[in-house]
Amino acid sequence: MNGYRDLRVALLGAGSVGSQVARLIIEQGDELAARVGARLTLAGIAVRDIDAQRDVELPRELFTTDAETLVLGADIVVELMGGVEPARTLILQAIEAGADVVTANKALIAECGAELAEATERVGAQLTYEAAVAGAIPILRPLRESLAGDHITRVLGIVNGSTNYILDRMDRFGDSAEDAMKVAAELGFLEADPTLDVEGYDAAQKATILASMAFHTNVPVDAVHREGITAITAEQIETAKHAGQVIKLLAIAERVEAPDGSLGVSARVYPALINRDHPLAAVHEGKNAVFVEAEAAGELMFYGAGAGGVETASAVLGDLVSTAKRHVAGGPGIQMSNHAQYEILPVEDVYTRYLIMLEVADEPGVLASVAGILAEQGVSAASVEQAPSKSSRDGEGPRNATLVIGTHTAREAALAATVRALDASDVVRHVTSVLRMEGN
Repeated sequence: MNGYRDLRVALLGAGSVGSQVARLIIEQGDELAARVGARLTLAGIAVRDIDAQRDVELPRELFTTDAETLVLGADIVVELMGGVEPARTLILQAIEAGADVVTANKALIAECGAELAEATERVGAQLTYEAAVAGAIPILRPLRESLAGDHITRVLGIVNGSTNYILDRMDRFGDSAEDAMKVAAELGFLEADPTLDVEGYDAAQKATILASMAFHTNVPVDAVHREGITAITAEQIETAKHAGQVIKLLAIAERVEAPDGSLGVSARVYPALINRDHPLAAVHEGKNAVFVEAEAAGELMFYGAGAGGVETASAVLGDLVSTAKRHVAGGPGIQMSNHAQYEILPVEDVYTRYLIMLEVADEPGVLASVAGILAEQGVSAASVEQAPSKSSRDGEGPRNATLVIGTHTAREAALAATVRALDASDVVRHVTSVLRMEGN
């Protein structure tokens, strides 16, 4: 199409996402040019192995193993390699050479986001990474732009599809954790080593990005409290059902009042209970969703595919078009705001509620003793249910009972101290389960 200038796009990586991005740039060239006001020319695709088998057939002449030369000749670099290095070094080289950068690399942004943002601000370039959190779901741009005039108070997200698939099967179909993980692996939701997903590392990286964006504060990934789902049992799933709740692995970022009255930011990942009438409870299988609470806008929900080659490529292309338009218009890139720089508060300072399941001696005075322990820690019970334990029903061993205690909202430090005191009590045989309750 005549009249359009060319913008050279360097693509780093041709995996499931990268190959789809390349295909879309090639196939939709005319339409993208009309949207941008410039033609996006794929200058090359840097890969480790040119002959590797790929999901999409692409022109062989586009491939190169010389990533450094490719990025130094580009107007826009799209990084889809994954991992911190060599992606970090290549992106910094591209920025210093004046290129804008689009990436889907959550690990890189979580670890090096502040460094990369400083580099782009110094030279007037732009860095965007919508696809780094929740795949195809547009969430970072709404946080950065649509809600820029509002005060966000809390963000709750189901941002890891693998763990959501596992917990969903346990809840809806009664699978054991082992069986649910086996099915998830067979369907490609889990890698051969599932640690990144089931131990919450992936979600913690995304929580870092969400918290930094929502609260204009650099939140390092090592400041995110992280717990995975490996300790979740079928009994906990059933207890949640009985209470009208469901267990989800949540990434949470919120403004919190510190003990001294100042405001800070908390970022954390852990399995938690949410009511079945909460929108996040209806997020099934491998889907993602992010629930935003803002002072003026109120409650907002963003839902969709959190992974997948084509789906994630959609978010990458959105960033690419936006970046290319800025490139055509000229002027410095839009930078992420870190003006607030709230203190990052430890998990002990957040407010939440606990559902505590205890096995206790089935004898008079036990409830009073348990209530006394809660009172000593300044924690009050919202609900208490008692039932004979399995050993009591079978007539085996000492007479025990099961207590399920739901607390009112309290500071995490007080709730954790309550659990420790209960565990040390003579009337408590065993603390069977402790789960936080969120989103209520």
